[in-house]
Amino acid sequence: MRTRAIVAEDESVLRIELGELLVQVWPELEVVALVGDGLEAVHAIDKHAPDVLFLDIQMPGISGLDVARAASGRCHVVFVTAYDQHAVAAFEEGAVDYVMKPITAARLYTACNRVKMRLTSAPANLEQLLKTLSDHRANAKPYLRWINASKGTEVQILTTDEICYFQSDAKYTRAVTPSTETLLRKSLKELSGELDPTVFWQIHRATIVNLNAIGSVARNADGHVFLKLKQRKEILPVSETYAHLFRQM
Repeated sequence: MRTRAIVAEDESVLRIELGELLVQVWPELEVVALVGDGLEAVHAIDKHAPDVLFLDIQMPGISGLDVARAASGRCHVVFVTAYDQHAVAAFEEGAVDYVMKPITAARLYTACNRVKMRLTSAPANLEQLLKTLSDHRANAKPYLRWINASKGTEVQILTTDEICYFQSDAKYTRAVTPSTETLLRKSLKELSGELDPTVFWQIHRATIVNLNAIGSVARNADGHVFLKLKQRKEILPVSETYAHLFRQM
């Protein structure tokens, strides 16, 4: 019998992309369900009795952790996560695998190979891992929501929702909104660890973009990817390292 899998991811674009990537990296795998919330995921587990569950931790309705609890001991679990590196250490201690967002085919291929090696053994009991992740979520520092930017003698307060993109500028970082540009006394690398990775994606070593600010994605004759913004005239180039993120857009 073919190995059966369920994909549980609330973002429709990412859900479809993950399903398509699985076909590429594990052609023998049968994806029996693509679901978009926690309750659907639990019902799908009961209905299909999958061998593998690819599970986004941050799910609406019933949380991803609750879904994992329902799947514990019943199927092998691969967590799809935007958690930071401290939380990732918990996955590495458990008998599960994980794929960090944004997802790459290479990392997914590795995860699938690890699952294949575990298929002959019973699925892991996830209780201790889930307790560790729950504790981490309770103590985690919230993502950056406000930015204080100096403008002359004034301090300007911006919400991260207002930012179209951040761009490295020597020792500083430019925060670009639809109508303003402000220099922050913080490096792009520092910012990247404080921003919500489901909203802000790095597209170049010097640029992080707000996904909500993107109007369209284009390719030139050489196949290079560019982003056109909804409320800015400039076009942002996407480096080859990050081009795969926009394959489905």
